[in-house]
Amino acid sequence: MASPRRSYPSDLTDKEWIILEKLIPAPLSGGRPRSTNMRELLNTIFYVIKSGCSWRMVPNDLVTWGTAYDYFRKWCRDGTWEKINEALRKKTRLASGRQEEPSAVCIDSQSCKTTSKGGSVDMMVIRKSKAVKDI
Repeated sequence: MASPRRSYPSDLTDKEWIILEKLIPAPLSGGRPRSTNMRELLNTIFYVIKSGCSWRMVPNDLVTWGTAYDYFRKWCRDGTWEKINEALRKKTRLASGRQEEPSAVCIDSQSCKTTSKGGSVDMMVIRKSKAVKDI
């Protein structure tokens, strides 16, 4: 019997898993049945995100890096992460006594980075000295 794996700070709690379990896409019909534990898959993805390590540096006691990366990319492409984020945002707003959808948006233009001269370096005229022109 395998010993239980060590826990990481990025692991889902039971309460978090109950919420996220409903948001994970069902396996596709036909083909090989899903053999990956979805909770461990999310634990692996969150480990990479929280620790900042590369996919290939995922500890051996989590889901293999290739499997985790494949699911992560697939869910990026099919909108699963956006759906999860939206569902969690709505749940958080309701829990704080607010409406699911925000009624206003505020954009802070000061948070947008610009160059100090206000334009691209590529657009600046290149000035050459007389000594370089004569060569």
